[in-house]
Amino acid sequence: MNIRALGCYGSDALLQRTTGPHTCNTCGFLLNGTLLLDAGTVATKLSFNEQKQIRHIILSHLHFDHIKGLPTLADNISEQMSTPIVVAAIPEVIHGLQRHIFNTDVYPDFFSIPTPEQPTLTSSCLKPGHVYSFSGIEVTPILVNHTVPSTGFIVQDRSSAFVYSGDTYSTDELWHEAHRIPHLTAAFIECSFPNSMSELARMSKHLTPALLAQEVRKLDRDDISLYAYHLKPAYKDEIIHELRELHIPGLEVLEEDHTLTI
Repeated sequence: MNIRALGCYGSDALLQRTTGPHTCNTCGFLLNGTLLLDAGTVATKLSFNEQKQIRHIILSHLHFDHIKGLPTLADNISEQMSTPIVVAAIPEVIHGLQRHIFNTDVYPDFFSIPTPEQPTLTSSCLKPGHVYSFSGIEVTPILVNHTVPSTGFIVQDRSSAFVYSGDTYSTDELWHEAHRIPHLTAAFIECSFPNSMSELARMSKHLTPALLAQEVRKLDRDDISLYAYHLKPAYKDEIIHELRELHIPGLEVLEEDHTLTI
Protein backbone atom coordinates (compact mmCIF):
# COMPACT_ATOMS: atom_id res chain seq x y z
CA MET A 1 0.00 0.00 0.00
CA ASN A 2 1.06 3.54 -0.72
CA ILE A 3 0.13 6.01 2.03
CA ARG A 4 0.43 9.71 1.19
CA ALA A 5 0.31 12.00 4.21
CA LEU A 6 -1.58 15.07 2.99
CA GLY A 7 -1.74 16.38 6.55
CA CYS A 8 -0.83 14.78 9.87
CA TYR A 9 -1.16 17.43 12.59
CA GLY A 10 -3.77 18.15 15.25
CA SER A 11 -4.36 21.66 13.93
CA ASP A 12 -3.48 23.97 11.04
CA ALA A 13 -0.60 26.34 11.68
CA LEU A 14 2.25 28.21 10.04
CA LEU A 15 5.48 27.71 11.98
CA GLN A 16 8.54 29.88 11.48
CA ARG A 17 11.73 27.81 11.12
CA THR A 18 15.32 28.79 10.43
CA THR A 19 14.85 27.22 6.99
CA GLY A 20 11.70 29.28 6.39
CA PRO A 21 7.94 28.96 7.01
CA HIS A 22 6.64 25.45 7.70
CA THR A 23 2.95 24.70 7.19
CA CYS A 24 1.17 22.16 9.39
CA ASN A 25 -2.09 20.68 8.09
CA THR A 26 -4.79 18.54 9.71
CA CYS A 27 -5.08 14.81 9.13
CA GLY A 28 -5.75 13.31 5.74
CA PHE A 29 -4.11 10.18 4.34
CA LEU A 30 -4.49 9.07 0.73
CA LEU A 31 -4.16 5.32 0.16
CA ASN A 32 -3.29 4.05 -3.32
CA GLY A 33 -4.66 7.26 -4.81
CA THR A 34 -8.33 6.30 -4.34
CA LEU A 35 -9.08 5.81 -0.62
CA LEU A 36 -8.95 8.78 1.76
CA LEU A 37 -8.52 8.10 5.48
CA ASP A 38 -9.87 11.13 7.34
CA ALA A 39 -10.48 14.37 5.47
CA GLY A 40 -8.88 17.20 7.40
CA THR A 41 -6.71 18.11 4.44
CA VAL A 42 -7.69 17.17 0.89
CA ALA A 43 -8.35 19.86 -1.69
CA THR A 44 -5.37 22.06 -0.81
CA LYS A 45 -2.91 19.19 -1.39
CA LEU A 46 -4.42 17.42 -4.41
CA SER A 47 -4.95 18.58 -7.97
CA PHE A 48 -8.46 18.47 -9.44
CA ASN A 49 -7.56 15.31 -11.34
CA GLU A 50 -6.23 13.68 -8.15
CA GLN A 51 -9.38 14.67 -6.26
CA LYS A 52 -11.53 13.03 -8.92
CA GLN A 53 -9.66 9.74 -8.43
CA ILE A 54 -10.94 9.39 -4.85
CA ARG A 55 -13.66 6.75 -4.65
CA HIS A 56 -14.02 6.19 -0.88
CA ILE A 57 -13.52 8.34 2.23
CA ILE A 58 -13.28 6.71 5.66
CA LEU A 59 -13.80 9.02 8.65
CA SER A 60 -12.71 8.24 12.20
CA HIS A 61 -14.97 10.77 13.92
CA LEU A 62 -16.83 14.05 13.49
CA HIS A 63 -14.40 16.56 14.95
CA PHE A 64 -13.77 19.42 12.54
CA ASP A 65 -10.06 18.83 12.02
CA HIS A 66 -10.85 15.40 10.56
CA ILE A 67 -13.68 16.43 8.23
CA LYS A 68 -13.00 20.05 7.23
CA GLY A 69 -11.63 19.19 3.78
CA LEU A 70 -14.73 17.21 2.82
CA PRO A 71 -17.02 20.17 1.93
CA THR A 72 -14.47 21.79 -0.39
CA LEU A 73 -13.66 18.44 -2.00
CA ALA A 74 -17.35 17.92 -2.73
CA ASP A 75 -17.62 21.47 -4.08
CA ASN A 76 -14.65 20.94 -6.41
CA ILE A 77 -15.84 17.69 -7.97
CA SER A 78 -19.62 18.19 -7.98
CA GLU A 79 -21.06 17.55 -11.45
CA GLN A 80 -17.74 16.08 -12.61
CA MET A 81 -18.21 12.57 -11.21
CA SER A 82 -20.11 9.77 -12.92
CA THR A 83 -20.61 7.98 -9.59
CA PRO A 84 -20.76 9.41 -6.05
CA ILE A 85 -17.86 9.22 -3.64
CA VAL A 86 -18.70 6.89 -0.76
CA VAL A 87 -18.27 8.46 2.70
CA ALA A 88 -18.03 5.67 5.28
CA ALA A 89 -18.06 5.95 9.07
CA ILE A 90 -20.01 4.81 12.11
CA PRO A 91 -23.63 6.08 12.13
CA GLU A 92 -22.97 8.91 14.60
CA VAL A 93 -20.47 10.46 12.18
CA ILE A 94 -22.70 10.11 9.10
CA HIS A 95 -25.69 11.58 10.92
CA GLY A 96 -23.55 14.41 12.28
CA LEU A 97 -22.28 15.32 8.82
CA GLN A 98 -25.79 15.50 7.46
CA ARG A 99 -27.22 17.39 10.45
CA HIS A 100 -24.42 19.86 11.20
CA ILE A 101 -22.41 20.34 7.99
CA PHE A 102 -24.30 19.41 4.82
CA ASN A 103 -27.55 20.89 6.10
CA THR A 104 -27.96 23.73 3.51
CA ASP A 105 -27.28 26.30 6.25
CA VAL A 106 -23.60 25.62 6.91
CA TYR A 107 -22.96 24.09 3.49
CA PRO A 108 -24.95 22.72 0.56
CA ASP A 109 -26.21 19.16 0.90
CA PHE A 110 -23.84 17.33 -1.41
CA PHE A 111 -25.51 14.09 -0.36
CA SER A 112 -28.46 15.18 -2.54
CA ILE A 113 -26.97 17.47 -5.21
CA PRO A 114 -26.53 17.88 -8.15
CA THR A 115 -29.52 15.49 -8.07
CA PRO A 116 -30.90 13.11 -5.43
CA GLU A 117 -30.50 10.29 -7.96
CA GLN A 118 -26.82 11.11 -8.61
CA PRO A 119 -25.38 13.10 -5.70
CA THR A 120 -21.76 14.04 -5.21
CA LEU A 121 -21.49 12.04 -1.98
CA THR A 122 -23.24 8.95 -0.70
CA SER A 123 -22.98 7.46 2.78
CA SER A 124 -22.16 4.04 4.15
CA CYS A 125 -22.60 3.29 7.86
CA LEU A 126 -19.92 1.09 9.41
CA LYS A 127 -20.38 -1.33 12.29
CA PRO A 128 -17.39 -1.62 14.65
CA GLY A 129 -15.60 -4.95 14.42
CA HIS A 130 -16.87 -5.73 10.92
CA VAL A 131 -14.57 -5.91 7.90
CA TYR A 132 -15.33 -3.77 4.85
CA SER A 133 -13.68 -3.62 1.44
CA PHE A 134 -12.97 -0.23 -0.15
CA SER A 135 -10.92 0.22 -3.31
CA GLY A 136 -9.43 -3.23 -2.85
CA ILE A 137 -8.41 -2.53 0.76
CA GLU A 138 -9.98 -4.14 3.83
CA VAL A 139 -10.88 -1.74 6.65
CA THR A 140 -12.01 -2.77 10.14
CA PRO A 141 -13.30 0.02 12.42
CA ILE A 142 -12.64 -0.44 16.14
CA LEU A 143 -14.15 1.84 18.79
CA VAL A 144 -11.59 3.92 20.70
CA ASN A 145 -11.66 6.19 23.75
CA HIS A 146 -12.39 9.78 22.68
CA THR A 147 -14.81 12.54 23.69
CA VAL A 148 -17.18 11.74 20.82
CA PRO A 149 -17.98 8.39 19.15
CA SER A 150 -14.74 7.52 17.39
CA THR A 151 -12.99 4.63 15.74
CA GLY A 152 -9.48 3.64 14.91
CA PHE A 153 -8.95 1.37 11.94
CA ILE A 154 -7.10 -1.77 10.99
CA VAL A 155 -6.28 -1.41 7.31
CA GLN A 156 -4.91 -4.28 5.23
CA ASP A 157 -4.49 -5.82 1.83
CA ARG A 158 -3.13 -9.25 0.94
CA SER A 159 0.48 -8.45 1.78
CA SER A 160 0.54 -5.74 4.47
CA ALA A 161 -1.48 -4.08 7.19
CA PHE A 162 -1.36 -1.08 9.47
CA VAL A 163 -3.30 0.21 12.47
CA TYR A 164 -4.52 3.81 12.67
CA SER A 165 -5.46 5.05 16.13
CA GLY A 166 -7.66 7.98 15.16
CA ASP A 167 -8.07 10.37 18.08
CA THR A 168 -7.94 8.44 21.33
CA TYR A 169 -6.93 8.34 24.95
CA SER A 170 -5.83 5.06 26.51
CA THR A 171 -7.67 2.23 24.76
CA ASP A 172 -7.35 -1.56 24.56
CA GLU A 173 -9.37 -3.35 21.87
CA LEU A 174 -7.66 -1.65 18.93
CA TRP A 175 -4.19 -2.78 20.05
CA HIS A 176 -5.42 -6.25 20.97
CA GLU A 177 -6.88 -6.78 17.51
CA ALA A 178 -3.87 -5.29 15.73
CA HIS A 179 -1.46 -7.51 17.67
CA ARG A 180 -3.14 -10.59 16.19
CA ILE A 181 -2.43 -9.63 12.56
CA PRO A 182 0.68 -11.51 11.36
CA HIS A 183 1.44 -9.19 8.45
CA LEU A 184 1.09 -5.96 10.45
CA THR A 185 3.69 -3.55 9.11
CA ALA A 186 3.05 -0.19 10.77
CA ALA A 187 1.10 1.65 13.45
CA PHE A 188 0.03 5.30 13.31
CA ILE A 189 -0.50 6.53 16.87
CA GLU A 190 -1.77 9.97 17.80
CA CYS A 191 0.27 12.08 20.23
CA SER A 192 -1.34 15.47 20.69
CA PHE A 193 0.15 17.08 23.80
CA PRO A 194 3.40 17.11 25.78
CA ASN A 195 3.60 15.35 29.12
CA SER A 196 3.27 18.67 30.94
CA MET A 197 -0.30 18.90 29.62
CA SER A 198 -1.41 15.47 30.80
CA GLU A 199 -4.55 16.83 32.48
CA LEU A 200 -5.72 18.52 29.29
CA ALA A 201 -4.93 15.29 27.43
CA ARG A 202 -7.08 13.37 29.91
CA MET A 203 -9.99 15.81 29.60
CA SER A 204 -9.85 15.99 25.81
CA LYS A 205 -9.06 12.27 25.42
CA HIS A 206 -5.73 12.53 23.62
CA LEU A 207 -2.31 10.99 24.14
CA THR A 208 0.98 12.37 25.42
CA PRO A 209 4.39 10.76 24.84
CA ALA A 210 4.17 8.95 28.19
CA LEU A 211 0.71 7.61 27.31
CA LEU A 212 1.85 6.68 23.80
CA ALA A 213 4.53 4.50 25.36
CA GLN A 214 1.82 2.64 27.30
CA GLU A 215 -0.19 2.07 24.11
CA VAL A 216 2.89 0.75 22.30
CA ARG A 217 3.38 -1.78 25.11
CA LYS A 218 -0.23 -2.94 24.64
CA LEU A 219 0.42 -3.43 20.94
CA ASP A 220 3.39 -5.61 21.93
CA ARG A 221 5.04 -5.71 18.50
CA ASP A 222 8.71 -4.95 18.02
CA ASP A 223 8.75 -5.83 14.31
CA ILE A 224 6.81 -2.87 12.89
CA SER A 225 7.30 0.81 12.12
CA LEU A 226 5.68 3.27 14.53
CA TYR A 227 4.57 6.74 13.45
CA ALA A 228 3.49 9.43 15.91
CA TYR A 229 1.07 11.92 14.34
CA HIS A 230 -1.62 14.49 15.29
CA LEU A 231 0.92 16.61 17.16
CA LYS A 232 -0.45 20.01 18.11
CA PRO A 233 1.83 22.42 16.19
CA ALA A 234 2.24 24.83 19.12
CA TYR A 235 3.91 22.04 21.14
CA LYS A 236 5.62 20.20 18.29
CA ASP A 237 9.22 20.65 19.44
CA GLU A 238 8.44 19.69 23.03
CA ILE A 239 6.52 16.58 21.98
CA ILE A 240 9.27 15.48 19.59
CA HIS A 241 11.88 15.87 22.33
CA GLU A 242 9.83 13.76 24.74
CA LEU A 243 9.17 11.10 22.12
CA ARG A 244 12.89 10.78 21.41
CA GLU A 245 13.58 10.36 25.11
CA LEU A 246 11.39 7.24 25.10
CA HIS A 247 13.96 5.38 22.93
CA ILE A 248 11.22 3.23 21.40
CA PRO A 249 12.66 1.18 18.51
CA GLY A 250 11.11 2.03 15.16
CA LEU A 251 9.32 5.18 16.40
CA GLU A 252 9.32 8.19 14.06
CA VAL A 253 7.39 11.45 13.99
CA LEU A 254 5.32 11.49 10.80
CA GLU A 255 5.82 14.39 8.43
CA GLU A 256 3.27 15.44 5.83
CA ASP A 257 3.91 15.44 2.10
CA HIS A 258 5.66 12.09 2.52
CA THR A 259 4.56 8.89 0.78
CA LEU A 260 5.11 5.64 2.66
CA THR A 261 5.05 2.21 1.09
CA ILE A 262 4.17 -0.60 3.46
